[in-house]
Amino acid sequence: MQRDRNAGVTPTQAGTPAHRRRPTVRARCRSALLAAVPFLAAMGLATALPGAPAAAAAMAVAAPAHAPLRVCADPDNLPFSSAEGSVRGLSLEIAQLVADALGRSLEPVWTVTIFGKRSLRTTLLAGQCDAFVGLPETTDFMGKRLIYSQPLFTMGYALVLPADRDAHGLADLDGKRVGVQFATSPQSLLATRPAVTAVTFMDPGAAVAALARGELDAAFVWGPVAGYLDHTELAGRFHIVPVAGEDMQWPVGIGFARDQTALRDAVDGVLAGLGDAIGQVAQKYGLPTQAPVRFAAADRDWPAAREPARAWGPEGGRIVLAAATTEGEPASASSNQLALARPTGPIDMGEMSAEAVQGRSIFNGICSHCHGPNAEQAVSRINLRLLQRRYGEKMDDVFIYTVTHGRPSKGMPNWSGILTDDDFVKIRAFLHTVQQSE
Repeated sequence: MQRDRNAGVTPTQAGTPAHRRRPTVRARCRSALLAAVPFLAAMGLATALPGAPAAAAAMAVAAPAHAPLRVCADPDNLPFSSAEGSVRGLSLEIAQLVADALGRSLEPVWTVTIFGKRSLRTTLLAGQCDAFVGLPETTDFMGKRLIYSQPLFTMGYALVLPADRDAHGLADLDGKRVGVQFATSPQSLLATRPAVTAVTFMDPGAAVAALARGELDAAFVWGPVAGYLDHTELAGRFHIVPVAGEDMQWPVGIGFARDQTALRDAVDGVLAGLGDAIGQVAQKYGLPTQAPVRFAAADRDWPAAREPARAWGPEGGRIVLAAATTEGEPASASSNQLALARPTGPIDMGEMSAEAVQGRSIFNGICSHCHGPNAEQAVSRINLRLLQRRYGEKMDDVFIYTVTHGRPSKGMPNWSGILTDDDFVKIRAFLHTVQQSE
């Protein structure tokens, strides 16, 4: 369960100023920079960009002489950008290389990216800046409102393991405690394997820290953050393996408003000669650069885990899971896949109190990622329609204690400080309307 207002506040960030709180996929992998946590494996650095215009011609159309290149960046989002100290961040250093090649100075335009797409609408699309380094080139993100440079990297999720260990398939994670980020593809994927104990974190850094303390056997999180921490704080103790698959990796480039084709072409022109320099910056920040690995094809659960098109930011809605064995056929609960319970019929909103109706809205926007839309879930251990049957008169007490304290060993985070007491009461009211006696 997660509120948009603090999307991705992590256990280690509780109590920090609001402007320093980072989103989960940040989550949901909005962008290497915009999401600040979700992207990871840098796969191919652009050492040559076929078809790019010549640099000299690009510079000619770039901008008026001596006009600064205004680049949007988050002031507190390492490894991507920072307004404080000598460490500027991966995206700002790449922006500096581009500005230098264009013969322009660099002017950061600071914007807090926890607001997701709104951050782009009020800055890049409003003409407040010229470019945004580190946006995912996908129509699921901002549609046709953005255009992109040639890709800089491929980024996504990675499996983080002790340096002396490796994994070739999901079966290698059975019996292990694996840290995952809330509302991400790895969390969805590992939900298909009851033998894996998935421990949920709101931030990839918190998962990596728990792995370093020996509390986890592995972490399956946003690669750039894991790589940066391993490189700068953990002395390369871990093996970081980018993982291929649906909703696991994205091409990442420099984004522009759609009417900035001249600037985009100019940037493409200079990128053709910056491949080595960009590669050095990626290495400096520990960006994983090996090719993403697809788990062994024999591991049938890997390709079967499916997600529909996903929101890239808080405004895009929730993620709903619907695994299937084959197209159009629901998975069986015994197939080690996450299968949603067959609908028991539409919920009669007229029979709900106003409090329960609001609770249903909060639940479906925040909690349904793990517990299913309208709390319909075939996996009994996370089926919240069985609370009354399990706990009887103690249902309310168990619910409140669990959401305010969490169950870390079972992958349930503590939601106090993210959701309000009023939110908890409304969600509880909704859950009372869907309890099953059998």
